[in-house]
Amino acid sequence: MADTKQRVAFIGTGIMGAPIAGHILDAGYPLTVYNRTKAKADGLVERGAVWAPSVADAAREADVIFTMVGFPEDVEEIYLAGDGLLSSSKPGAVLIDLTTSSPSLARDIAGAAQVEGRMAFDCPVTGGESGAIAGTLTAIAGATEHDIEPVRALLETFSSRICCFGGAGKGQAAKLANQVALAASMVGMADALSLAQQEGLDLEQTREMIMAGTGASGAMDTLAPKALVGDWKPGFMVQHFIKDLGLALQEAEEREIALPGADTAFALYDMLDAIGGGRLGTQAITLLYQEESEAVAAGLDWSLYTSQHEHDDECGCGHDHGDDGCGCGHHHDHGDDHECCHGHGHEDGDHECCHGHHGEGHAHGEGCCHHHGE
Repeated sequence: MADTKQRVAFIGTGIMGAPIAGHILDAGYPLTVYNRTKAKADGLVERGAVWAPSVADAAREADVIFTMVGFPEDVEEIYLAGDGLLSSSKPGAVLIDLTTSSPSLARDIAGAAQVEGRMAFDCPVTGGESGAIAGTLTAIAGATEHDIEPVRALLETFSSRICCFGGAGKGQAAKLANQVALAASMVGMADALSLAQQEGLDLEQTREMIMAGTGASGAMDTLAPKALVGDWKPGFMVQHFIKDLGLALQEAEEREIALPGADTAFALYDMLDAIGGGRLGTQAITLLYQEESEAVAAGLDWSLYTSQHEHDDECGCGHDHGDDGCGCGHHHDHGDDHECCHGHGHEDGDHECCHGHHGEGHAHGEGCCHHHGE
């Protein structure tokens, strides 16, 4: 039966991509894979996937091509470069980007694909590594129900729900809304655990109590337990969450709206990245509330942050500062009046980058959000 199934190419076999591709392979689809680091695809090859030495080679004979890479610039290169997917795929191919990326880029790719006789749509997913492994992700399609019909069975191999938002880029916009909601719940989780700790409460008992009421969240359910036992392994990396929040804040800025919850989360995660936590899981936000010894045990270094803040700048992002006055280093275009944390509600220059959490620095073993005013 396998020879009657669509031939599939999968580009990007990382934390999320590898298990997703594995479900496609298990469902009997002929699968070709490519990843910049070949070792991350070895497990799939051992199970029967075919390795391709380049993006173009992977795409050439595929009926359906999935991509799941890190950043919008990676998506742009893979699709629109001279030897990218739009030129190397065959006419009639369906191209599906699972990366969380830019809505405008998704629209550009869809339009270019249509001109080239292909169909492309954005379809980011949510559910994390555990959902990818279980095959229970939610697929968020920038397409109509009719558009996805030829590939619905493929999407169903790794998802338990498919949400169609009707047009190119709308899947990305919906995913960014999801990330904004997640951002607020991550900060809420970290705040709640910190308060409970300072009050001398049993943290697991407190977590269970919160989960039984209206304070419950996915973050408290699945990520707080990892934080409580010091498990910082990424199901979703900090640096990718920063990317997602940056995209959401960029969309908000373009539409002249404020997202204070996402703004706060971005600032905290940017600080976590600055001290070496970019490749940890998002639950590592709780380390910002802990004593320095715990941060050091997790591989973080507060001196990286304090040393970067000894100059008299007004931003404090912890990254090199260029002429734009911020230099967050996360691919955000900053206008002349754009301050560090996306300029939402920051007036008169008295608003410090990470919402005042860092004060004058982190000395004597204190974490970022700990012991305010002492």
